[in-house]
Amino acid sequence: MRTITIGAAQMGPNQRADTRADIVARMIALLDQAAAQGCDLVAFPELALTTFFPRWYMQDQAEVDTWFEHAMPNAATQPLFDRARHHGIAISFGYAELTPDGHRYNTSILTDCAGQIVGKYRKIHLPGHDEYDPERSFQHLEKRYFEPGDLGFNVWRNMDAWMGLCICNDRRWPETYREMGLQGVELVLLGYNTPSVNSQAGDEGPEKRLFHSELSMQAGAYQNSTWVIGVAKGGDEDGHPMIAGSVIVDPEGQIVARAQTDGDELLVHPCDMDACTFGKQTIFDFKRHRRPEHYGRITGQVGAITPDGKAL
Repeated sequence: MRTITIGAAQMGPNQRADTRADIVARMIALLDQAAAQGCDLVAFPELALTTFFPRWYMQDQAEVDTWFEHAMPNAATQPLFDRARHHGIAISFGYAELTPDGHRYNTSILTDCAGQIVGKYRKIHLPGHDEYDPERSFQHLEKRYFEPGDLGFNVWRNMDAWMGLCICNDRRWPETYREMGLQGVELVLLGYNTPSVNSQAGDEGPEKRLFHSELSMQAGAYQNSTWVIGVAKGGDEDGHPMIAGSVIVDPEGQIVARAQTDGDELLVHPCDMDACTFGKQTIFDFKRHRRPEHYGRITGQVGAITPDGKAL
């Protein structure tokens, strides 16, 4: 067995007034809990270092850039890296990245047990909109503040397993998992910040939002025979509730651990990477069963087009 004991470190809300130091201290507390419970790897949420700032409409780029990290690690996050290295625990977490040449991404990283960054992913499926929308109950301005990721869906060898990263809305798109599945992924680390209501559909409340969240991750896990670790930031953040609902999903699509709160909470589960093998060698043996000659529309077009040529 290739067992990696994984801690899904759900975080409660980060308020707009919280400092990086305050937030990192909470992350370190979760990391210490994970060490005490024998974790080998700890996954934190999307935008773990800040509030979910895309809910705020800002016109001053200097103000926007206060939410971005110019380097990783940096002075604020170095204590987290140091503690992870001390414990011999690999970590992943999300943050807003400002590159040296001025690009802005919603980013997640993965380290090894020595605290060295071995993988980086930049969010590809950006939801929301790019200008103020008075018709929405609240704003979701990821398209305003971030560029679509430019690194693709990669998989890295880490801790004797094939690991991949994705972020939030990526979990709803089957292409996300299939891209990594075609590289033999065995563990997908997925952080998210999901509002409890849909800003464009007031009747879509937290129960349905949780259902869709779990449905997407369970399908991705099962259809690609991989572990999926979904880690939320939840609770009431700056007056905006988020669903939490962190889960650990096994390669058969079954939830083996689920958060019970919407605050800081650690889920721990021993994940056997060899449990991915059966599915990959049978029903989802891609080499034997896939028929890419019939999948051209998937990469050949963006919007849906009916057989009579009408765009939807």
